[in-house]
Formats: sequence, C-alpha cells, structure tokens
Amino acid sequence: MQQDPREAFDTLLAGPEPVLALAPMQGVTDLPFLKLIAAYGGADVYVTEYFRVYATSRLDKHILKSVTENPTGRPVIAQMIGNDIPALVRTARELQQYPVAAVDLNLGCPAPVVYRKGAGGGLLREPKRVDAILGALRDAVSIPFTVKTRIGFDSAAVFSELLPIFAKHSLDLLTVHARTVKEMYRSEVHYDFIARAVAELPCPILANGNVYSAQKAAEVLKLTGARGLMIGRGVIRNPWLFRQIREHQRGEALFIPRGTDVLAYVRALYEAVCSPAVRESAQVQKMKKYMNYLGVGVEPTGQFLHQIRRVTTTADLFRVCRHFLDHDRPMPLEPFPLALKDGDLMAGEQH
Repeated sequence: MQQDPREAFDTLLAGPEPVLALAPMQGVTDLPFLKLIAAYGGADVYVTEYFRVYATSRLDKHILKSVTENPTGRPVIAQMIGNDIPALVRTARELQQYPVAAVDLNLGCPAPVVYRKGAGGGLLREPKRVDAILGALRDAVSIPFTVKTRIGFDSAAVFSELLPIFAKHSLDLLTVHARTVKEMYRSEVHYDFIARAVAELPCPILANGNVYSAQKAAEVLKLTGARGLMIGRGVIRNPWLFRQIREHQRGEALFIPRGTDVLAYVRALYEAVCSPAVRESAQVQKMKKYMNYLGVGVEPTGQFLHQIRRVTTTADLFRVCRHFLDHDRPMPLEPFPLALKDGDLMAGEQH
C-alpha cells in the first residue's frame, strides 16, 4: 500500500539526507516529464506547474493529472499562483481533496505577464498583501503549506520585511530562489540570503538557483545550511543530476553520461512529451524548449543551439542531435559560459 503523500512528505523533511526537489516550470514539468525524470533517479519531491487562480478559475485538469496520476512514487506538491484571496482560499481547499503532499504559493515567477498582474514575483512589491494572503491560506490549509519565493522584486532590501512575515505564518517549508524578480536568471545567485533565511526562520529551507552539478550542490548546501535543494533547469539539462548528487553525498563515483546516453535521453524526451496527434511543427517547437536548457551543456561554441533553433522537422532535429551527441565521450553536461550567454537566459525566461 502506497504511503499517504502527506506522511511521506513529513518523513522526508524529518530524514537525515538533503531533500531534493524538482522545481516547477510552466509548460515543462508536466506529467510526462515527471515520469521521465523519475526514471533517471528522480527527485524526492515534485512540484506541479502552477494552477492559475482568479475569481472564476477552476483547477486545470492537465496540471491536476500530475497529482491524480502521479507516476513518480514520490510526494507531489500542488502550486498556486494568484493574488485574489477568496479565490486562493477556495482553490487551496479544493486541492486538499486530492492526494497532494502540500499546497504551495508561488511568490517568485519572474515572467512579466505574471508580475504585471501583481501575482507571482509581483507580490513581493506588496509585503502587507503577502502577509494577508499567507494568513488566509494558513487558516485554510490543514495539510503542509509551503511557499516558493525570490528575495525581492527589484531590490533585496524587502527580504528583511518578508522574513518575519514568513515566520509569522508557520510555513512548513520555504524555497528561496536567491535572485530578485528583475534579475531573472541573469545575475549571480545571492546564496547569503538563503543562509539568512535558514538562520532566522523556524521552518526547513530549500535552496534554489543555478545548481548545475553534484559539486555545486554540495557547495550550496554547505554555504547556506539549507535542508535541501530545488533544481529546475539543471535537471532538464542533466536528468542524472539528482542521482549524481546522491552519489556525491555517499562518496561514490559519479555516473557521467556519454554522448550516446544523452542522445538516448533526447529520444526518450521526444517520446514522452510529443504527442503523435499534434502537428510536426508543434512537436519540434516543444522540443526546442527543452533543447534550450540541454544545449548549453552540449558544446562550448553555441553551434548546437544555433542549429537546433533553425530546424523545422523532426528529422532535422535528430540529425543535429546525432551530429553532436552520437559518440562515446563523457559529457558532464555542465553549462559552458558562451553557450550559457546565448541559451540559458532565453530558456529561463520561459518560466
């Protein structure tokens, strides 16, 4: 009999090992992708794409499948985004009727289409409204209640005001992406703010932002003292990353994929996320979204991404992938600086 997701989540947080979570990324971390990542070693806990919440909203059936058909065998947290308090309360109550491990509020999405409406990272401009929303949700949520935040909107100075608000509402977990909303994914990550949250808040903290290797994961955990890590783009680039982090923690030799392993991952990704019922051009465009993340770790010149972005057919997509990946050389899949400049920022802006 499968363990209750809320009990599994509590057990996870109480355990000795760092908690590894897959970050929610809209249009990316859907049910097929969760299933695929679970097959590569997977996270300890997953977070859904966000449910958009407003006065007349209803639960997105596509996103809800990540909960009701959870293929990972691990807890899944349901994330909401919005600023309408009655609607957020209603949605949180609805979500608790499903096998979710926790309900999460998104205070970090940096997409202009979101923050201009005063949702996601846009709420960080209004600490008093954050206070009111968290108070209402804490009263409405009888299961674990979690928050994912950035450290401010255009300045991290507001973080000093946010920390006591987070402490006041007895969060069960806080994930901190240590950049401001305006910094998007371009700046260095300010890990000292995560360390500050760890020191000042009573709840467990997950560190989020630019964890791209097992070594980097260990450095971030040591630097911040966080209870664990939430990783998004790094896992799309390298689906073995969670496995590698655990191997590093145990002092074991790390599995390093070879080109043919990465090519097989691309094929598995295509099979997982591309429906034959959808026209070919749409399938290719969807794969390009994932290739934007993967590409920065393939080769240092940016040529892989340059060519991938110009393909129009599935045959051309795999022709380019075979050209760069059909070999037995080790591929650490860490981002190359030149490719990162061209590729990862564009990819990041899709969240």
